[in-house]
Amino acid sequence: MQQAIQQDIAAIQAIEAVPHIMNILSEATGLRFICVARVTEDNWTMCSVLDKVDFNLKPGDELEIQTTFCSQVRQSAKAIVIEEASKDSQYKTSPIPVMYGFESYFSYPIYKTDGSFFGTLCGLDPTPTALKTAKIDNQIASFAELISRQLEVNDQLSSAKSALFDEQSAAKLREQYIAILGHDIRTPLSSLKMGVDFLSETLSDGTTQKVLKRMDNSVNKMKRLINDVMDFTHGKMGKGITLNVRSSETLQEVLLHGVNELATLHPECHINTNIQVSGPHYCDPERIGQLLSNLLINAIVHGDHAHPIDVYAGKVNGVFTLSVANSGTPIPEDTKAKLFQPFWRNKNAKHSGGLGLGLFIASQIAEAHQGKLSVVSNEQATVFTFSANLRR
Repeated sequence: MQQAIQQDIAAIQAIEAVPHIMNILSEATGLRFICVARVTEDNWTMCSVLDKVDFNLKPGDELEIQTTFCSQVRQSAKAIVIEEASKDSQYKTSPIPVMYGFESYFSYPIYKTDGSFFGTLCGLDPTPTALKTAKIDNQIASFAELISRQLEVNDQLSSAKSALFDEQSAAKLREQYIAILGHDIRTPLSSLKMGVDFLSETLSDGTTQKVLKRMDNSVNKMKRLINDVMDFTHGKMGKGITLNVRSSETLQEVLLHGVNELATLHPECHINTNIQVSGPHYCDPERIGQLLSNLLINAIVHGDHAHPIDVYAGKVNGVFTLSVANSGTPIPEDTKAKLFQPFWRNKNAKHSGGLGLGLFIASQIAEAHQGKLSVVSNEQATVFTFSANLRR
């Protein structure tokens, strides 16, 4: 394998968000095979793959370029989307879907730093799937663009290291990355949210409302994921979690709203709430609400649903204290030290569908409030506790 191709595979493998992007696209589209491929004039090479249909392709494997549609994407610089190959007027006579046994398929272009073609973000499945919607198109295109931009960011970071860029140049690069996330993904997502809200208010059919509700939940999940990535970028690359600290009387209302929202989304869980935080608190109430939501999501994902989750907020010895407790398998001692690391996952734990940033961001919010986030776990319960002096 050419050294340049090996470097390109390594570049994709170095992007920590790629596996999460593939998982999100699989959940959003229903396709069980998602991959990023390096595509040249003569070669198709796997860089990263999510394979739930056992095609048995792994990073470094190659396909004959003539047996893929990616060569066409490379030449035209346009995405290919097929919902049902056997009935598609353009592709039903093509041998490629038959060769690989798929009905539904997409391939979107990814570009390199200099604007040249890098490869494709692809997905396929043996069953037909509705893919030609504005929502799915925006989502896949945004992720393909994000990978392109991340390749650019990684290239620039490598150049920065080799050229020993000064702190001002590095800070500018970080701000550019944050701006990319904020504009290039949030803008189409806001449009989707507006469309879903409009249709929810306009259409009354029960089945339609259920579909719109699922779409709304997906949009909200994407917003949380984007916010998590942006918070991570701030927290790990320079500025830390940003706060809007002021004397607030709304902390109790914010916390109760966060609990009620998650209780509605997860009716399978019983949540006991004891929140008594009346009076002014000098803090960022929305950020503390985010901290509570992250801890509560963690309890919902990893706790035993046969037992309730207990949420407490109030004063303990004059110090503001917030805790979330759930039953379930105790957290091993060697795992506790890793819980607040970004992107870390317990391989034996249930997958939340998130990016593995929730506890890290919660710890950053606690630190920004000059507080402490700790965990105690035993056979009786696992309890995460945030404590801080929220007085001026």
